[in-house]
Order: sequence, then C-alpha cells, then structure tokens
Amino acid sequence: MIIALDGPAAAGKGTLAKRIAAHFGVPHLDTGALYRAVASRALRTGETPEAAAAAFRIGDMDAPDLRSGAVGAQASRVAAIPAVRAALLEFQQNFARRPGGAVLDGRDIGTVVCPWPETVKLFVTASPEARAKRRFNELLARGETPIYAAVFADLAERDRRDSQRADAPMKPAPDADVLDTSDLDPDEAFRMALGLISAKTRARG
Repeated sequence: MIIALDGPAAAGKGTLAKRIAAHFGVPHLDTGALYRAVASRALRTGETPEAAAAAFRIGDMDAPDLRSGAVGAQASRVAAIPAVRAALLEFQQNFARRPGGAVLDGRDIGTVVCPWPETVKLFVTASPEARAKRRFNELLARGETPIYAAVFADLAERDRRDSQRADAPMKPAPDADVLDTSDLDPDEAFRMALGLISAKTRARG
C-alpha cells in the first residue's frame, strides 16, 4: 500500500502521515524534509542548491537547523528548482516502492512522485487563517517569538511559490480525496483520513 498526502504547509498532513504510517505499520517519509536538508546543506556549505541536491545523503536530514524558519523559507525556494526536484525524485520513488508500502507526504506525491493508480491519494488542506494559527503556535512552542502577520504572509508566499512553480506545482491529483482540516482536531482528521483510505481500498477490491 502506497499512501500519498499532499497539501500546503501547516495543514496537518505531517502529523497525519505519521499516524497513518504507524497505524498500518509502514515507513513514513516527510519529503519536505528532503528539501529542507538540501536548503540546510546549501546554506551551511555555500554549495548551489543543485550541487547540494546531487550530493544529498540521508544523514543530511539530521541537520540541527532542519526545522528552523530560515531553512523552511529557503526550502520552498530550493524546491522550485527543477534540477533539485529531479535529483531527489528517484530517492522518493524507491522509498515508496519498498516491500509492504509506505506513506509519503509533500506537495507533489500524488501528481509526480507516486502518480500510479494503486497509490491512495489525499490532499490535506485548511484555511489560511487556521494554518497560520497552527504555525504561529508551533513556533511559540519552539521558543521562538513569531509575529502572526509575518507568519501569515510567509505561508501565503510559500503557497504562491508552491502552486505556481513551473515544475511539479502543488495541486490535488485528479483521483485524490480532499480533506479539509480547518475545523478538525488531530484525532478527527485521523479518523476521517482512515475512512477515506478504507473507502478507496474497498472500491479497488
């Protein structure tokens, strides 16, 4: 079973993907972390994003600044570079194809990385206000001092870049189910996602 969760930042897909993977006993890949790792490496070494992606190693995902705001902002820019996406595509597809299946979350899993008919595809989204509030609270919990207006503006800019880039823009796959988590807590989102996955797998026999 391959399960793809796509959607914008702070929609809850990462948390949801981890719970789904644990539920089915399969590995999980946060593909956004790949682009964060490339961005972190490029910032740290002075390499171009293309060179950092070509030299990517799984250990790069352990960088201490991986979840920082600066790396997150740069990752969205890095992810718009076709050569970077091409360099990371094979790694993602090999992960998905491992025996037993996998859960992957990102922006283009259902459309580019795992477009195959057997993939169960969910597009997880939420209102801009709900997502900004979640990201604001995440940053507070990390000890940072965010400004809500700046968080909202940053998410809006990332949405624009992710959805309008020429290579692998963020959008629901034609056969994806859309899950809006604006008014759902994590448990409710998890139950609804399992219901959608179950309905898809039953329909396929």
